[in-house]
Amino acid sequence: MSGTTPHQVPPTDKLALRAALIERIGGYMTAHSIAVAAELGLADLIGTGSRTSGELAAETRTHEPSLRRLLRLLVAGGIMTEPQPGRFALTEIGSQLRVDSPGSLRNFARMFCDPLFLTSWQGLRHTVSTGERAFDHAYGAGVYDYLAQHPETSALFNEAMSEESRYSAEQLAAGYDFPQAGTLVDLGGGDGTLLTAILRRRPGLRGIVFDSASGVAEASATVNKAGLADRCEVQAGDFFTSVPGHGDIYLIKSVFQDWGDEESLAILRTCRAHMPASATLLVVGTVLPETAGTSTPVMFLTDANMMVTTGGRERTESEFRAMLGEAGFTVQSVGDGDAGPLSVIQAVPALAS
Repeated sequence: MSGTTPHQVPPTDKLALRAALIERIGGYMTAHSIAVAAELGLADLIGTGSRTSGELAAETRTHEPSLRRLLRLLVAGGIMTEPQPGRFALTEIGSQLRVDSPGSLRNFARMFCDPLFLTSWQGLRHTVSTGERAFDHAYGAGVYDYLAQHPETSALFNEAMSEESRYSAEQLAAGYDFPQAGTLVDLGGGDGTLLTAILRRRPGLRGIVFDSASGVAEASATVNKAGLADRCEVQAGDFFTSVPGHGDIYLIKSVFQDWGDEESLAILRTCRAHMPASATLLVVGTVLPETAGTSTPVMFLTDANMMVTTGGRERTESEFRAMLGEAGFTVQSVGDGDAGPLSVIQAVPALAS
């Protein structure tokens, strides 16, 4: 019988396989190291050049021998390089920890390595065993209720989400062919980052940022800063009960991942009941492949994080189509990658039979 059985793997390959699994087991160590680097602002201190561990220790008031070992772990993780012994520079990946990076993930790294989320993930077994949210089990409240009671953590969370929103907003504004005129309603639009990015590219388009009162708290400032107050309204409300009824396009980005199927259907049915029959619905978010693979790990990380923290989930195209159909919509197209890593599902109200 030809071929290599699991018991005939060469010793060198066995070592590589063993190391690969150990590396994944220790992933939380790399994550902690990235978070500490973000907290200390190491990427900003290094910038586009290189710095010694001694220089960085002096500026961050840290223990130089320990900091050097942290930096070397970051080198091993592909975040930094060590061009000379004790001197460190950023890789392209690590440069994203700089505050001035166009796609900065500094606060994103800080947030998702915060004890708030790490403690929740320690309850993964509870979620897998019961289907209950580990976050609620750990803290006795839902994640958004908790954040409402902890302003400092909430501020960091909002900053982390804004980093993601700024990047995907530009990708969506450039990648999807929005109309030149009409009214675009951004449901769950938060601080208005996404809508203002689109309106800047479409001077004939008007917009409405719609979210909860706390969700739109910073939206007016964003709209005013963008110089769009004459074309963009800010409205507070609850998309479980009502949405603005005079839009031409309704946009929902990264909302359904926060909710289970029952809540997501309720949101869609509200949209269907209030939006004009001639309007278009755009669902922007992650669309999981029908079968899991190694090419899109971030999608599955996000899905599992939703399971642990909010009780929401990411969905496949077939699941989105079924959910939209049940809520009274017809899917016209699914544009993979129209918003960077996110997809755009275009749907319209189904014709009455």
